[in-house]
Amino acid sequence: MTDERSMRDRMLAGEQYLADDPELARENARAQSLAHAYNTTDPTDGDRLRELMGELLGAFGPGSTIRPPFRCDYGHQTTVGARTFANWGLVCLDVGRITIGDDVQIGPGVQLLTATHPVEPGPRRDKWEGSAPITIGDNVWLGGGVVVLPGVTIGRDTVVGAGAVVTRDLPAGVVAVGNPARVVREIAP
Repeated sequence: MTDERSMRDRMLAGEQYLADDPELARENARAQSLAHAYNTTDPTDGDRLRELMGELLGAFGPGSTIRPPFRCDYGHQTTVGARTFANWGLVCLDVGRITIGDDVQIGPGVQLLTATHPVEPGPRRDKWEGSAPITIGDNVWLGGGVVVLPGVTIGRDTVVGAGAVVTRDLPAGVVAVGNPARVVREIAP
């Protein structure tokens, strides 16, 4: 039986897909256009910035701020909760879902990377790719330059030190640092 689903449907299901699908190209172009408008808007025009984020992202909670520049693949795959702050240079490779909770603090230069590629050279050469979702819990603080890899969940109230590379899930209420990120202590509630 032939899989008749579109590459977009396969991408949204978290399965291997080819990104050269015309529908995906249109969605990516839309996201790039909105991100460009966002990144070139007067930074003091809060109403316009909020309007653009509301159009670009799957959800953008009240009281949240993302300082430009901001980059994403599709936008609609990223949701941001209430009162979240992201400093300059947030990158959301959102071919997979990215869920950012309420009251999250994100330092400058953070990368949330859901995209995956085959390890085997043939499928990689043929441009197959996939994804795994990222979830950032409520009240998490990601220090500057943190990189979160595909499939990672970070529990609520956790702090990830600057420059850490998060390769696997982190529990709630801990401090994690390093590459790969490792828990160095628990945080009292």
